[in-house]
Amino acid sequence: MRLNHNILISLRVLIVGLFIFFGTAGTVFAQEADTSTADLEFTEIAPEEAPKVDTAVVAPATTVSDTTKTAAAATTKTDAKANKAEKEKTLWETFIAGLVGGFLAFLMPCIFPMVPLTISYFTKRAGSKSKGIGQALIYGLSIIVIYVAFGLLITVIFGSAGLNALSASGLFNFLFFILLVVFAISFFGAFEITLPSSIVNKIDNKADNSKGLGGIFFMAASLALVSFSCTGPIIGTLLVQASSKGELLAPAIGMFGFALALALPFTLSAIFPGFLSSMPKSGGWLNSVKVCLGFLELALALKFLSSADLAWHWEWFDREIFLVLWIVIFTLMGIYLLGKIKFSHDSDVPFVSVPRLFFAILSFSFAMYMVPGLWGAPVSVLSGLAPPMNTQDFILSGNGSSGGSSAASADFPAKVKYSESLKPPVGFHPFFDLDEGLEYAKKVGKPVLLDFTGHTCVNCRRMEDLVWVDNEVARLINEEYVLIQLYADDRNIKMPAEKVHYSDILKRKTDDLGYWNLDFQATRYGSNAQPLYVLAGHDLNPLVPAQGAIFDAKEYATYLKSGLANFKK
Repeated sequence: MRLNHNILISLRVLIVGLFIFFGTAGTVFAQEADTSTADLEFTEIAPEEAPKVDTAVVAPATTVSDTTKTAAAATTKTDAKANKAEKEKTLWETFIAGLVGGFLAFLMPCIFPMVPLTISYFTKRAGSKSKGIGQALIYGLSIIVIYVAFGLLITVIFGSAGLNALSASGLFNFLFFILLVVFAISFFGAFEITLPSSIVNKIDNKADNSKGLGGIFFMAASLALVSFSCTGPIIGTLLVQASSKGELLAPAIGMFGFALALALPFTLSAIFPGFLSSMPKSGGWLNSVKVCLGFLELALALKFLSSADLAWHWEWFDREIFLVLWIVIFTLMGIYLLGKIKFSHDSDVPFVSVPRLFFAILSFSFAMYMVPGLWGAPVSVLSGLAPPMNTQDFILSGNGSSGGSSAASADFPAKVKYSESLKPPVGFHPFFDLDEGLEYAKKVGKPVLLDFTGHTCVNCRRMEDLVWVDNEVARLINEEYVLIQLYADDRNIKMPAEKVHYSDILKRKTDDLGYWNLDFQATRYGSNAQPLYVLAGHDLNPLVPAQGAIFDAKEYATYLKSGLANFKK
């Protein structure tokens, strides 16, 4: 059951703009997981520098031709450019997510009613309109400085290595789940997350007693502290999402977008008085916005619970459970918007306004859209966010897609190494051990598709859900290649003693499968980002330059065909 492509795109845009305030339905899906554990600077690495791999299986690197060396170097250059472009894209997405979060924070009952009071204060204090505008600009800049400094503090505390570890760590993902549930409960009105009154009072006194720029700065600081009960969960969620992307500047960039959106209305109201008069009046709708964000916080928390489940191999938080919970959450939000559910701080809803009606329709529609996913429909909007299809217990179509044959060849092993812990994508039959997969590829005379992937890699799941289900792509992978999936973030499977070695790049021993695969990827192919697809011959040298995520099925099929053509030569 598949929606028209244009409808899917429109639905995703609506969900991003109206529901998900930091891009979970769109911008988060476009990130590439980065499971590095340090600031890695890759240079052009020749194939001779491969890690220790069973020499009985892998051809000696000294036999590599100059042509292959040049191809490997080109692969490294191409991948470095792709990684740089992806990082820039991720930072832009984080900035936009911060903007959306800032505008939503502005609609919170702790901030929205303060706008006319603050602007009026500036006007009276300055004595003239021009000075009032100048002070409002300084006020807005002060808000930006405060929040950006907070984002930089997160970077200093964790460092790049710590931020990278967040996206792959089961513990951190589980803690993020708990944190977002607490934020959701707070938005529902059970309690308020506030800062110590002594700190708030001290800043208030400084704002009252200080003159000039210092007084304006402390006024901005006072706003940040007083409104923390409303903005805290949004800031926390934004920082969690930005930190889990593994980018060093992501928290600061996210906070810059958040602060810019928060400061703009105050500044615009001072410069253009008509802007203030055109704003809607405060009322019970402000708390409704807060409660709706609580529903969204609760839905997003399940994404991190799913990541923890995959990383720790719990195997109980299946795709159906995730979808059922999301369906219930968005159905309840629609019922709430119609005024049929009331929380402690809500006002009575004597009638349903037009905006409430349309938001309720959108919420119910999204819930209905997810229902076919319970029987194995792709639910493309949630690709990468929901658990992978291989966690689904019941798939009506047999393989959950229109493409791909689920039948393995007759000489394929009945059981492959690590299959008790690692599950294949639906409709595919990969190896999870490099040596075993390469040995089989030599036996059947096929090239290998090295899929460097991860349990918490969003784009990896999105590729499997959206691209690999294509008939031609699935045929090429199943019939023309030997698929070897190398998980770069698995910490549960320990490597045998003879394979453990010290990684000069990771600065640690490769004592588990994830670190061994990550070291192999970084050393051999000069990359530490997932997904990375390497089409290689039996010497493990690339047939064509390695590629990251390619979300166009035809383009990805062309890429697979190009590797196959070079292998046959």
